[in-house]
Amino acid sequence: MGQDKALLPHPAGGTWLSRTVELLADLQAPLTVCSHHRRHRQLLHGLSQRVEITEEPVPGQGPLNALHHLMGLHPGEDLLICAVDMPWLDPASLHILLAARQQAPDAVLVATDGDRLHPLLGIYPATPSRHSSLERFLALGGRSMLGWLGGQPFTGVTLDPRALANCNRPEEWVGRRPAGAPVNARGQATGWARG
Repeated sequence: MGQDKALLPHPAGGTWLSRTVELLADLQAPLTVCSHHRRHRQLLHGLSQRVEITEEPVPGQGPLNALHHLMGLHPGEDLLICAVDMPWLDPASLHILLAARQQAPDAVLVATDGDRLHPLLGIYPATPSRHSSLERFLALGGRSMLGWLGGQPFTGVTLDPRALANCNRPEEWVGRRPAGAPVNARGQATGWARG
């Protein structure tokens, strides 16, 4: 994207980060955001939801490192992991994922669109054995979520592909923006008002 995706304006108002936090806060569960960015912390301190903020252990080393850190902070808990760069994620998808948890209470649950896995949205129980497995994988230089999941039993939970759309390039964002949303001179989405 060429800029911090978490701070991009979201069509529902706020930023991608504040929108993700609002979605997760509606689940009425404790919420932890893992980031090393000062601006993320400033934004989160301004939100009304109660959010725990933890420092990303090794900035720039990817989400697997953050998951390892969160498992250490919250041992024995079911961790619903959600990346900030799924701007079209909706409450219905989160509720489907949580409902699947009732059917498979001990499993790792990973979102899928039916064709591919989206491991940055899933429920990861922070069991001692899973935490140790992740620690070993990282110690061997592993950084891929899919690489680590390849050695773990998990269950895919099929969700609407539109809700799982991951935006990494401006054209992905522009291509999915709502009709009538303004763009700047380079064709990139700009801020929208709530409406």
